[in-house]
Amino acid sequence: MIDPFIEPGALVRHPGQESWGLGQVQTVVGSRVTVNFQDAGKRVIDTNHVRLAYVGPDPRE
Repeated sequence: MIDPFIEPGALVRHPGQESWGLGQVQTVVGSRVTVNFQDAGKRVIDTNHVRLAYVGPDPRE
């Protein structure tokens, strides 16, 4: 299940790829999220398999 706060413009990190650095969400289509990472470029992440970590203050608080 995708975090509802993962939307275009959000800053995220990939929990299994710390070396990729900070990423900015470009698009969200279903469970597929395109993220532009500082040190890895654009990657398509399937959120059925990877839970991206939202970076920033929790908007739910």
